[in-house]
Amino acid sequence: MPATPHISAPVRIKVTDIRSVPLRVVKEVGSITPAWSPDRAMAVQVGGGSFVEVHTDQGLVGIGPAVSEQFIPAIKEYLIGKDPFDVERHAHALRYYVRGTPYNGTAGIDIALWDLIGKACGQPLYKLWGGGRDRVMPYASTILLSTPEERAEFATARADEGWKAVKLRIHHETMADDIRTVETVIDAVGDRMEVMVDANQAQSSGTWQPGVVWDFRRAMETALELEQLGAYWLEEPLPRHHFDQIAEMCQKVEMRIAGGENNPGLHEFVDMVTNGVYDLLQPESMVMDGVTALRKVGTLAELWGKQIVPHHGGGNIGVVAHLHLVASWPNAPYLELLHDPPIGDYRHRFAMMSNAPEVSDGWMEVPQGPGLGVEIDRDMIAR
Repeated sequence: MPATPHISAPVRIKVTDIRSVPLRVVKEVGSITPAWSPDRAMAVQVGGGSFVEVHTDQGLVGIGPAVSEQFIPAIKEYLIGKDPFDVERHAHALRYYVRGTPYNGTAGIDIALWDLIGKACGQPLYKLWGGGRDRVMPYASTILLSTPEERAEFATARADEGWKAVKLRIHHETMADDIRTVETVIDAVGDRMEVMVDANQAQSSGTWQPGVVWDFRRAMETALELEQLGAYWLEEPLPRHHFDQIAEMCQKVEMRIAGGENNPGLHEFVDMVTNGVYDLLQPESMVMDGVTALRKVGTLAELWGKQIVPHHGGGNIGVVAHLHLVASWPNAPYLELLHDPPIGDYRHRFAMMSNAPEVSDGWMEVPQGPGLGVEIDRDMIAR
């Protein structure tokens, strides 16, 4: 009988410090006006901003997206001295003790803790999460609300580069302009690309948001037209809490209705799947305080026979976390990647990483190093 291999006792790890690390601005790229905020231009830089580090007594350091400096003292008070492997407990406790805000709250800490766990185990996160795919298919998620001709030119260029899917922003003044934009793009790319469509109608938690606001009739009529054109999905056609109307759309339209990026609570996704709200779920780690909650949404989606494609993850380290998640989910067909070159090129935000993944022939390889598998370019750290 073969001898049982000796398994050494697990190494005990404790958190010793949390640091927000600023990055220097390498280059000012320009500004771009996003479709979801048509009255405010967005500055784009190479570098700038920050990221977070979680240090341990074993010398391992986990990295995550930026966390606002104002939350660091409370995070330290809770987390220092604790084991990063207790990530489930930490996710709940930080949500209680540190009431952060989307995109600069405790999501960065949760992602950094998972990075630590992967590094301690010597495995990339997608493998720890049960994934068998070492590459995923990103879609070029546009930023601009533009003309049909310009978007057709954009999509054709991406198809020529090997991209296999693109997402268009619509909500022009008239529905006719929306449909013409999608129709022109589909005519231009043919069967070379899947075409997704985003109405950006769920940005606000209230009743007002900038730009054109749809009612149920416009949402339904647009969805039926897009279905005839062969669009892959219509994203967020109505406000985020109009569950009854969204469920009605899902019943009446065969094309996928997608959404959920601004819904912060796990209970909301439970309501969605039990009440037939959305065919395809799009949770966002930077809104839901990290990937710990997103993993649960992935399980919900699988159990209810729904697809899941997480929202863009903030553009840098959060995207890499989503890349690992998508590789671990059997029901996740795509990765969202904000990409609207030249100013909105995804590589501007990825430049903070010295070994950032890249899109090649329409695919993105999952980093094979432990944890997230990416490293910060130390030359970009502000001194």
